[in-house]
Amino acid sequence: MDQFFNWLSKPMKEEDIRTWYMANNIIPELNDLFRDFCFSFYLLLSETYLGDSHNGTNETKIGMTTQDKNKHFEWCWNRTVDNFKKENITFKFKKQDYDYFKSFYFEVFYNQEDTQFREALRDFITEMFDLKRPSSKSDLEMYTDVYKTLERSLQI
Repeated sequence: MDQFFNWLSKPMKEEDIRTWYMANNIIPELNDLFRDFCFSFYLLLSETYLGDSHNGTNETKIGMTTQDKNKHFEWCWNRTVDNFKKENITFKFKKQDYDYFKSFYFEVFYNQEDTQFREALRDFITEMFDLKRPSSKSDLEMYTDVYKTLERSLQI
């Protein structure tokens, strides 16, 4: 149990984190690009989301169906990819990579009743791509999964 707790929350040494980045070929410039992509997507998603009617708390009392949420996610995703393409940055996502992001956002954004939790995603993205912050091994593994997903989708 102690090992699991350490993996989950104990910050690694700075030198070990740098070694991790080198071993996984983490490039700071690509890190910045991927942060911008994730942040742009999140902003578009959050600014255009019409919301749910959980417990009748939203003013319109109109909720989005799962089909509406799927369409919204797809529209935001395609719009973000197109916006980057206009800057000559092309991403071509495989279905499994698209599904990876989709399942994440459905879990932590669309299926959340607490708006504060949704809004916390902004800080989460900022922190995840901050290469200088203290990180646990679980943080680094999650970050590396996202980085590698975006890296293999980037068309150079």
